[in-house]
Amino acid sequence: MASHLGFATEVDFDLPKGYVDETGELHRRGTMRLATAADEILPLRDPRVQQNDAYLAVIVLARVITRLGSLSDIHVGVIEGLYASDLAYLQRLYERLNSTEADELPAVEPVSAASAASERQLGMNGNHFRRASAMGEA
Repeated sequence: MASHLGFATEVDFDLPKGYVDETGELHRRGTMRLATAADEILPLRDPRVQQNDAYLAVIVLARVITRLGSLSDIHVGVIEGLYASDLAYLQRLYERLNSTEADELPAVEPVSAASAASERQLGMNGNHFRRASAMGEA
């Protein structure tokens, strides 16, 4: 986990299932960095997001995940290829890492599959990626 000036700027994670690439290699361990304003604003111009708000999560995650297994080029095709449970996991992790409450925590811990299930029960379901929240309205 990298930090800058006393706060976490990126966090390592382990996907519950993992991404299987075109060669059949499984990639589970990765790194996500803090989002910038551009990470949330620029994808709103993308025609795929304009046609389907749900695609915002795919583009934003492709921008903020810096590594997944041996992959260093994380693009929308990689995010599209994730299992739904892994996508949901990454959305929750993104929300935890980038929420204002995260600033009050001493450090961001990687989300385990067990804590992901607990968060699901509490209703934390990755709603951060709705268009309104990306524009700062939520």
